[in-house]
Order: sequence, then structure tokens, then C-alpha cells
Amino acid sequence: MMAWAVLVSLCVFLAVLVSGRVKPATAFTGLATLYLLTGQVDTATLLRQYTNPALATLLLLLLVSLALERSPLLDWLSDRLLSGRPRLATAKLMGAGAVLSAFLNNTAVVAAFLGAVSRQKRLAPSRLLIPLSYASILGGVTTLVGTSTNLVVNSFYLNATSEELGMFQFALVGLPVALISLGVLLWRAGSLPSHPAENIQDRLAYFLAAELTDDSPLAGKSIEANGLRNLDGLYLLEIERDGRLLSPVAPEELLQPGDTLVFTGEVNKVQALKRFPGLRLFGHQASDLLATNLVEVVVSHQSELPGKTLQEVDFRSMFSAGVVGIRRGERRLEGQLGQIPLRVGDCLLMAVSADFRQHRNLDRNFHLLSGSFTRPQLGRWQSLAALGGFAGVIGGASLGLIPLFHGLLLLMAGLLATRILTVDELRRRFPFALWLIIGSALAMAQALDNSGAAALLARGMQQLFSGYGVFAAFAGCYVLTLLLTETVTNNAAAALTFPVAWSTAQAFGADPLPFILAVAYGASACFLIPFGYQTHLMVYSPGHYRIADFLKTGLPVSLAYSASVLILTPWVFPF
Repeated sequence: MMAWAVLVSLCVFLAVLVSGRVKPATAFTGLATLYLLTGQVDTATLLRQYTNPALATLLLLLLVSLALERSPLLDWLSDRLLSGRPRLATAKLMGAGAVLSAFLNNTAVVAAFLGAVSRQKRLAPSRLLIPLSYASILGGVTTLVGTSTNLVVNSFYLNATSEELGMFQFALVGLPVALISLGVLLWRAGSLPSHPAENIQDRLAYFLAAELTDDSPLAGKSIEANGLRNLDGLYLLEIERDGRLLSPVAPEELLQPGDTLVFTGEVNKVQALKRFPGLRLFGHQASDLLATNLVEVVVSHQSELPGKTLQEVDFRSMFSAGVVGIRRGERRLEGQLGQIPLRVGDCLLMAVSADFRQHRNLDRNFHLLSGSFTRPQLGRWQSLAALGGFAGVIGGASLGLIPLFHGLLLLMAGLLATRILTVDELRRRFPFALWLIIGSALAMAQALDNSGAAALLARGMQQLFSGYGVFAAFAGCYVLTLLLTETVTNNAAAALTFPVAWSTAQAFGADPLPFILAVAYGASACFLIPFGYQTHLMVYSPGHYRIADFLKTGLPVSLAYSASVLILTPWVFPF
């Protein structure tokens, strides 16, 4: 009876995840807590899952990558990759993205190339960004450290067998799969839309400007006293005074004759300004000076902003910046910007103050696309030390000279000692959500086993595929993982399907390894819908994409990828 109750709770849990109304970390932690309270796992077991060695290795890898993503190497590469004919530039960008993503966090790789691709004017960014995102996935499936899903699967595998997967064990299937899929991707890249990047005049269309005349009764009074803080659909973004910009504008700022007041929001609601005497409208003829402090960013998956509005978080005080426009995919959002709940992947055009770059939470919340603001980078010797240390750790772990966890811990100590990384930076960027998801998922897998639900699932899978053989069961586990990664998230998909794959292999008396690898490869097979994978969301708005663009490009890639995995995995790793 308890086994059925656990299975029902998992079905409800999956429905909640698919609905998107509850964040994955909240849902996973909530269900793990429920299993603790109902006695399916005890306290010691639950705590042990959150300190799983493979999970600790994943967290260390993500933290070390914070230093690597600040290396100027990626910027240097991006400047040289986007040369030559369009097809050649696309191939070079895809190849570099795939190779780097085999060893570096693919989110960091895409983030590094994202700004360079968006800023250059020679090639339409929309022709490059989906190929970059897909290539980063394909490179990640070739090594243990290439993607977080491989390390998630390794966490479960270590928990079940007390053994870890090898650094390049994934490459035996992953490398040929990646090469085949990259070939299909290059073929389909030519069919992507060609959306030119916004120029200055496009950006000035976000503004409405008005000059304060010499005899205006508004002069000498504050913004708040003049009633300029509560306008219908508009808000005062900044003031141009004597050739310089005041941004953001404080409520107590006193207006002066000749000031140019710059408004943003619903700029078509010009009538809201007609009631102010001595305010002469320029329409949309705002000067180019107003574009000098514009910064365009993408909301990060680590950000605290998704699900909240600009007003709720007091965005202007939080970042010393005002949001001029919001774009989601190909759409520029209209209406009251301050009341629109933000999403991961939203593209924000901001007018920033001189204090903007001083905020320490920028890296956590945003990926920079364009603007005068640049992120701090490592010096030459710091970059060489960080990259050399990381290469040494990977090489040592591959040759069996040092465990990966030990090597990463030593590297982390070195980065802290040399102040390439700081404790404050680690605290700000620590992946708490991922830690909660994987630790809770490990506890949930233990609850499945303790309650008998895992055995029940195994019998069900055996009966379902009994007439078709072990290969059909293997393919079923892969397809289940693929469907979940497209509708939920890649890490959640791996966490949910590992117990099913493990139990199915045992039910058929087969070697669990090919089933486990099917979960790993299936969890990375997110090529159809942009909302299930972080790098897709990062390129969705900068590329002005529609969901149809992902479907048309991703479907052939997904079919080639899946066919390759299903054929090669049992051949390389027999049942």
C-alpha cells in the first residue's frame, strides 16, 4: 500500500513540475521532507544524500568554473571565430563551443560567446545563437564534467554501486553522437531567421523626451513636488543637463530650466505629459547621448528576479538602473513594465548610473549582451594559472593520479589563496538550488527503494516490455528521460528517471550501465523547446527567436542524436 502511495506522490510531484508553478528546488525539497515525515527515509539517510561525494564534486566544479569564465581566453576566441564566410563562421563557433563545453560549464561558455555574438554586426546573431546553444550541449555529453547532468547521474551511480563513472567513459558513445548531431545542426543552421541586431535609433525609440522651457513653473521644484513620479504608463528615467546624464533620478532632484526629461514605458501615452506647463515635447527625437549609458542583459537562471516584478524588487534601488524595455523571444513587451513578472531569459535594456558596475550581484543575476559596462576579467598570469590548474586536475583525474574531488579542492584552495576567487564571490554564486534538487532526489530514490515502489516500477516495466525484449526497455527509459528533460529540466529529468532505469535493468537481469547512460544522454537531449535548458533560455531573447525556430532546427538534431544513442550505446556497452 505504501509503495502505491509513493508512486501517486511522484505523479503529483511531476504534474507540479510540469505546470511550472513551483520552482524545482522547492518541489524536490518538499517531497523529500514529506518522505522524511512519513518514515520512508530517516534523518541520517536524508543528511547523507546532501553530502554525497559526487554531489560535492559537482558543486566544487561549478564554483571553480567561476574563475574560468572570467578568463579573457573566451573573449579572445570569440573575436577570431566570427570571421570568414557565414557557414564557416558558424562551424567554427559550433566547434569551439562543443570542445570548450566538454570541460567547462556550458552555461559559462555560452555566456562568454553571447556578448560577442550579439555585439558584432557582420552576421545576424539569430543565425549563430541556437547553433551555439546546441553545440554546447553536444560537447557536454562527451565527458564526465561536460554537463551537470552527467555528474548528477554519477551521484546516483556512486550511491548505488560505490563506484564512479570514468572521466571519458561517456565519450565512447558521446563523441560519435556529438559529431553526427553537429553535422545535422550545421545543415539546419542555414534555415534560421536573419534578425539584425538593434541599432542606436531602434533603442532611442524606447524613449520620450521633453525639454523644460526657461519660463516653466516646474523649474526650481523637485520631481516629487511636480507630480512627475506617478504618471499613466510612463516614468521619469533620467535627466539630460548640460551635456551629462543624471540617472537614476532621485525624487528630491530639483528641475532646472533647459533640462531634458527622459521618460520611458508606454511612450505612446504622450498625453500624460501635456498637463505639465512649460514642458516642450520632442516626441521620439531623443539625442544620441541617451544611448551612451544603455546596457543590455539577459536574466540569468541563478537570478532572484524571475517570478517577481520590477516594482516588487525595487529594481532601481537594487541595481542603480532603470529598465527601458523588456524583450521575450521575438516580442517586445508592452504596458506597465514595472508590473510584468520577469522570467529567466528575458532581455532587459537598462539605463544605468555610474554606480551600476559597483553592485556585487550583477554576475549572479545577468548575462551581459552589450553596453559600455564590461565585467572584470582575470589578468594574463591569473588566467594561465586558473586554466593550467584546471587542466592539471582534469588530466590527473583522467590518469587516476588523483581523485577529481581532491584535485578540485586543491585548485579551489589555490584560487582562494591567490585571490582569483573570493569567499564573498563563492557565497553569492553558490548553486543552492542545484544542491537541494540533487540531494533531495537522492533521498527520493532511497524512499522508492525502501517503500517497495522501485520494485513495483520494475515489475511494471518488465510486464510492459516483456514481449519486446531488453532493448525495448532500454529505449523506453531513454524516451522517458527525453520527454521529461523537454518538459521539466535536465537535472530533474535525470534525477527522476535514474531509479526507473536502475530498477528496469535489474528486472531484466541486464547490466545497469547502458540503462544509466541512456538516462545521462537522454537528460541532455533537450533540442525542441527552449524552456527546459538554461543555455536555450540565454539565447532565446537575444536571438529574437520564436518557439518554432527551436522546433524546426531541433527536431532533425533530436532525431539524429536519439537514433545514434539508441544504436551505439548497446553496441559499446552490451546488456
